[in-house]
Amino acid sequence: MPPHPRDPAAPWFGRFEPSTAADGSGPGDAPWPTTQADVTDGAPNPQDSLSFLRTYRTFLSARALLAVVLLALLAGNWLMGNRSPLWIVTAVGYASLALLLWAWPSTRASQRTTHPLAPTTLSPRQAVLSIGLDLVFFSLLQHLMNTALNTQALLALPVLMAGVLMPRLVALAVAAVASINLLAAAWVQGTLTSNLSAQLTEAGLTGFGLFAIAALASELAARVAREERSARGSLELARQQAQLNRLVMEEMSEGVLVVDRQGRVRTANPAARRLLSAQGLTPSAPFQLRGVPAWVGLVMAVENAVNAPLHAETGQEVLLRFDDGSRRDLRVRVRFTRGHKAIQAEDMCMLWLEDLRIVRARQRQDKLAAMGRMSAGIAHEIRNPLAAISQANALLGEDATTPTQHRLTRMIAENVVRLQHIVDDILAVAPGARPPAPAIDPLETVQAICNEWRLTHGLGDGPESLLQLRTQQLDQAPAPLRVRFEPEHLQRVLVNLLDNALRHGSGQPGAIEVTLTWRPARQNGAMLVLSVASDGEPLTAETERSLFEPFFSTRSRGTGLGLYICKELCERHGAAIDYRQHPPAVRHRNEFFVTMPIEPQGSPLHIA
Repeated sequence: MPPHPRDPAAPWFGRFEPSTAADGSGPGDAPWPTTQADVTDGAPNPQDSLSFLRTYRTFLSARALLAVVLLALLAGNWLMGNRSPLWIVTAVGYASLALLLWAWPSTRASQRTTHPLAPTTLSPRQAVLSIGLDLVFFSLLQHLMNTALNTQALLALPVLMAGVLMPRLVALAVAAVASINLLAAAWVQGTLTSNLSAQLTEAGLTGFGLFAIAALASELAARVAREERSARGSLELARQQAQLNRLVMEEMSEGVLVVDRQGRVRTANPAARRLLSAQGLTPSAPFQLRGVPAWVGLVMAVENAVNAPLHAETGQEVLLRFDDGSRRDLRVRVRFTRGHKAIQAEDMCMLWLEDLRIVRARQRQDKLAAMGRMSAGIAHEIRNPLAAISQANALLGEDATTPTQHRLTRMIAENVVRLQHIVDDILAVAPGARPPAPAIDPLETVQAICNEWRLTHGLGDGPESLLQLRTQQLDQAPAPLRVRFEPEHLQRVLVNLLDNALRHGSGQPGAIEVTLTWRPARQNGAMLVLSVASDGEPLTAETERSLFEPFFSTRSRGTGLGLYICKELCERHGAAIDYRQHPPAVRHRNEFFVTMPIEPQGSPLHIA
């Protein structure tokens, strides 16, 4: 956001805010008025307040030092016999006030630096006690000393202080007051010495110099303030960038090491510290790579990269052998921050570490993805000849007369159906754009699927049936209850789970139990849980770990795609499928359950 235009007469430290002054003055000591741009520019910057306090403290120290010098001159004049009572009283009074004002802010430094609205300009009381006191004392000194001592140069101190610590117009006003005082003193001295022209000329030139000091001090102070704010902004951006880089390195899965020429690790993220240790993490950086037998390969990789920088970025394989006999294969890439042409001047380099096991697993996943796309293409090509085989077999079946011919046509039909299922399974998980699913009544749909499945397998209905359908808390769900799921896909998921339960169940009445449960809204909204439980033998731990993996099956003639397809179909509709095993006291120990989000009330049945 561009800054607000600032008033040329505004103070260079920042905005003026009504606050407690640095010397502890109250609300009555309001700062000097400013323009509307200064008021609306925002809250005062604490750094500007600190800069103002430091500069103000510097001027107070200079005044205190000047007071000490004046006391020393006063003591010297006293010893020399110049014992003017008025001069002595004036000098002692000025020195006392200057030293008191210098000591007073130090007792309130902590209050000023922590005050949320610390001032960025002198309050009227501060201006009177510092600049006003200087003008009065130096004017009296000019009149009292006459021509014995030229004190015109002392007026530069209050003018310079006003130019730096006050608005520009006020600084010019202070220079004007000092110039008028010089002209008045020159008039008096010129009248007494009959040298009025020379005195007025000298006073005029000095006054012009005071105006120049006020203008230049205000302009230079403004430029210094802008540079300081720019430096603070750059420092803050650099600090934020360093924090961002550190956060990125902490979250990276690849290991990152920053190593100097001596083999000392300056920075290491957690992934690199895990790769460099057989178990757990290595100590935090900095640490030395040299001297550890397991890290000899890394040291050699750095040396090879320095000697052959053009081949460093391609990467090299490094084998780490740990004391416990374990080993780890790493792929190491080296980067130089200044490029290949400045290798001789490089002090540090960055190492990227990757576990080759993870790299090879990622490559295998890419190959599997490519094979999946190829399989989908092949499945599309198989469909047409498979349909032709099915039709030809049906025609042959019409002309079959012997039992052998009927058996052969039946074998062909069974294998055609089996191949058709495999093709459907592969195409079901193939990627591609699909229309959005409609919002369906889950209870009605599940009941229809269960009834059709009973008829297909010749099972009866009623209390003695093999399949029992139950509902839990559906009466508490808001009506109408809807879930967004393609009915054919839900049928495929549920039928696959029912077939598995029938295959591995006991076959007794109530061996399979289908339950619909409504769960009230929590963080992710209300959910509907469809579970299929069976009383078969519980699954082993090894089988449970691989349940939803593709091509995993416990049957010799199984494709291993059933549960994998169920998972893909559920995830496609925003649902989730999982398995849990109940204790031995529960009859239905094996349970597969699908969690589906419930559509909010008022949602359309179909999404356009």
